[in-house]
Amino acid sequence: MTTAARAARPSGASAWAARSLATLARALLYGDRAGVGALCFLLLVVAAALAAPLIAPYDPVHVTTDNLAAPSARHLMGTDQFGRDVLSRILWGARLTLAAPVVGIGISTAVGVPLGLVAGYSTRWVSGLIMRAMDVLLAFPGLLLALIVVTIIGSGLLNVMVAIGIAFIPVFARVVYGSTLAVRGRDYVTAAQSIGCTGRWIVGRHILPNVTTQVVVVASSAIGWAILTATTLNFLGFGVRLPTPEWGADLASGKSWLQLAWWTSTFPGLAITLVILASNYLGDHIAAVLEPDSHWRDTVQQVSMEGSR
Repeated sequence: MTTAARAARPSGASAWAARSLATLARALLYGDRAGVGALCFLLLVVAAALAAPLIAPYDPVHVTTDNLAAPSARHLMGTDQFGRDVLSRILWGARLTLAAPVVGIGISTAVGVPLGLVAGYSTRWVSGLIMRAMDVLLAFPGLLLALIVVTIIGSGLLNVMVAIGIAFIPVFARVVYGSTLAVRGRDYVTAAQSIGCTGRWIVGRHILPNVTTQVVVVASSAIGWAILTATTLNFLGFGVRLPTPEWGADLASGKSWLQLAWWTSTFPGLAITLVILASNYLGDHIAAVLEPDSHWRDTVQQVSMEGSR
């Protein structure tokens, strides 16, 4: 291969990646209206979270004497028992509420995908060892497993992220394991083995690219359940500590004042509900675009619904 050809390859790969991303973006912006609406809503929530320092009307942790004020022109969503503006806390709390599930799913992907690849392409005893360990984790409902993890390693936002990551590892490992078994029997993999290609090269060159789509579908479908798990852990007091704004913690803080001030918990709870619904609709939309005939989302729903029991 000439030097010019080598120099041209990265630009060609970059152009292919750009075209692929552009095609995916167009596909996501057309088709199912609910999915497109969910995507736009989540983008708006992310933009509001990033712009919280600019658009929040008040300091979210500043205590005032205007406590339990009803929604009005001055406080659009009212104030809590400490006089803190609820709207400002929702805008600032969106940062932690969205960050914990995303990081947790990132941990699940980084650990679960390699485990699934190794189990699907290794010897029978290695595969059996890994998948039996995944079966043990799947025996625990997802939320219970996350609770066990934070009980062992302690409370805190970082530990909540780790707990979410561990809870969803078996989901990714199972999906990638099944996809790897399906791909390793293809003719091009057999041909690569026959000419002496190493297992690492085959996995990286032929198998991993063919399971990437399934990983993206599973990750997008798991975000909503990860948000529910994160807010539940924060609601139970295992995550952030007040006065740090976070939707689950604020929901727990305001539940004792529902009879006097319904807005203290209603608006954080409504925000959680809308974001989870939008995440689930977006997961369906991405699955319909990338894998219209797949059942990966059913696997995620089954495992996550067991965790909510």
